[in-house]
This record gives sequence, structure tokens and C-alpha cells, in this order.
Amino acid sequence: MKYAIITGASKGLGEAIANRLIHEQIAIVSVSRSENVEIKRLAIEKGISYQHHTCNLSLEKEVQEVFMEIAHSIFQKEPEEILLFNNAGVIEPIQTIGNLDQTPIISNIQVNLIAPILITNLFFNKAQVTNTKVQVINVTSGAALRPIEGWTVYCSSKAGLNMFTQTAALEQAAMKTNNTIIAFSPGIMDTNMQETIRSSSKEAFKELEKFKDFKENNLLLKADVVADALVDLVLGGKVESGKVYNVNELLG
Repeated sequence: MKYAIITGASKGLGEAIANRLIHEQIAIVSVSRSENVEIKRLAIEKGISYQHHTCNLSLEKEVQEVFMEIAHSIFQKEPEEILLFNNAGVIEPIQTIGNLDQTPIISNIQVNLIAPILITNLFFNKAQVTNTKVQVINVTSGAALRPIEGWTVYCSSKAGLNMFTQTAALEQAAMKTNNTIIAFSPGIMDTNMQETIRSSSKEAFKELEKFKDFKENNLLLKADVVADALVDLVLGGKVESGKVYNVNELLG
């Protein structure tokens, strides 16, 4: 049996990934600060194994405790494959350097970079003594590849996530494991994160009007369209470990 662990599964892309995987008959482990009851309802309706774990990914101790529990629960069932979607992410703080508060800086790095590293490290470690393949999907951003004024912390954390993905892939290849790890840039989606961006100030974020135009001109991708492209890639069995994929390449 295959299991999918999805962080940030309660809304946006995470919710769309969970919905698609339930239809693919893959067991779901939802991880977020609040539970999406519709995902639970759909899983029960389809007869799919489902569990939810509440976790604040900005708290290192909580991440370690929750994911140790998840790993113990799943690996003892000797699954065929574990799909680990490090999907949860935060855009805040949107502000220029010199005007930032310390707490949101640390929280951003914890959620966007440190949590995926800790979780991946744990699951690759457990996989060393089993026959289970672990496939890690790190949700990144185009902001990892270009500097955007006001997004210093977000750009930096996502750039770090890309490099972590590429480096971990090299290591897994050298160790000759069956594990893979990729990054996936979902493009500009119609999600709560975009609402947060549009509610920022022109002083903090120079490209504010451009992002408002994306919404007004219906240029934002739907989360289910992005999720379908990603899941098709992951289940297709032909991912190139270490690669940073972009949704636009997959949509054609």
C-alpha cells in the first residue's frame, strides 16, 4: 500500500493534492494546524485510510514529536511507498530588510526550510532499514530563482529548499537507495497566500499592483489543476531525483 503524508493539507494546494490522492486509492496522513473535515469525509466515503495530525511546523520540538509518531505508525505497516509532500509554506514577513521583526523571520525559515529538512532526514533514516521507498516532494517557488523586493526571507528560504533538494538527491544516489527527492514550483495559484500578498503595502512590496492584476485578469492557476499536474508526475514513476520542476513545464 502507498501512503501520502501532506503538510499544509487543510487548504490550498495541500487540500487539492489530498483530494486527488484519495481518488487514486492512496492512504492519507494530513498534517496541519487545523483539520479539513471535507478531506476526512471523502476518505471515509471512498474507504481510504486517513489520519490527521495537528502540528505547528514553526516549532521544532513539535515537528520532531509528531513526525516520529507518524513514521513509527507507517513504517511498521511495511508500505510499498511513502510519498512525502513538504507542501506547507508561509510568505510572511513581507517587508524590506531593516524593517523586519525577528519572530516572523524565524517562523518563515522554520516552516519553509527547517521543517522539510527535519522531516526528510527522519524518513530517509527510517527507510535505511526497510524496503520502503520514500519519495519526497518539496513545494518551492519561482521566488527561489529571482530576488523580489519585500520577499527577502521567502526568497531565501525557498532558495535554500531547492539546494537542500539537489544536495539530498546527490547523497541518495551515492548511497544507491531507491529514494527520490524533487522540488516543485506550483506557479501563481489562487490561494490564501495570494490574498496575503495582495493585502500587503506598496511600501513593503513593490510588485503589489502586478499581483493584484493577476487576480483581476483571472491569471491565477486553480489549485486542483496544479495538484493534478504534480500527482501525475509523481505517480508516473519517471521523476528525476534532484530536479526542480515547474508546473508550466508540466502543463505544456
